[in-house]
Amino acid sequence: MSKKKNTVQQTPSRAWEDYLKIIYKLEKPELSDKGVQTKDVAERLSVSQASVTNMLKKLAEENYIEYAPYYGVSLTDSGRQIAMKMIRNHRILETYLVERLGYLWDEVDEEAETLEHYLSDKLVQRMWEDLGEPSHDPHGSPIPDIDGSIETANLQPLSEIELNRPVTLERIKNRSPEELRYLTSIHLHIGSKIVIKNQAPLNGPLLIEVDEKHLNAIDYRLAMALKVSLQ
Repeated sequence: MSKKKNTVQQTPSRAWEDYLKIIYKLEKPELSDKGVQTKDVAERLSVSQASVTNMLKKLAEENYIEYAPYYGVSLTDSGRQIAMKMIRNHRILETYLVERLGYLWDEVDEEAETLEHYLSDKLVQRMWEDLGEPSHDPHGSPIPDIDGSIETANLQPLSEIELNRPVTLERIKNRSPEELRYLTSIHLHIGSKIVIKNQAPLNGPLLIEVDEKHLNAIDYRLAMALKVSLQ
């Protein structure tokens, strides 16, 4: 593990904030005793592993992460605090853009990705209050509290649900605008009732019924990102 070197941390830049947020999203302590791997960060940010390694060293020097080459990366308390602030800003912004400015759910991610770095805590709190203090964003992702705590729910990927078992769509994780537009075109939204009617072998496409009236096929990989609750 890296040792703490600085007693006074630099104010994180936008790039640092993006890295800390991605590291938080990639952490899976329930699945592995290792930290986040450099290659996974590079893949998510579409940059070289060498660039990621250089940035991780800087973040470790500022005590925002713990970094060891063979173990991987984990957030320190201060790094996690920044990551959660960015996630809160992002999800409140997405909700505000949809609820107050008429954006569609496939349009908000890029806007929020830019704006999340420049909002004061006061403005974010006012937006959240104006929205009625929502607990989730338009894609069903939980909005962290101002103290960084976040709700966890026992949801399952649609891809793991057996045939003819009714479920409710609760969350859509990290999908492209094109995929979100496709979900809209087949009448699928947060709260939709879904039943898998058939599935092609070898993780092939799923035939799903939406709200007891729309029958469509979806890719298995996309079904993995649809998080559902059992009825």
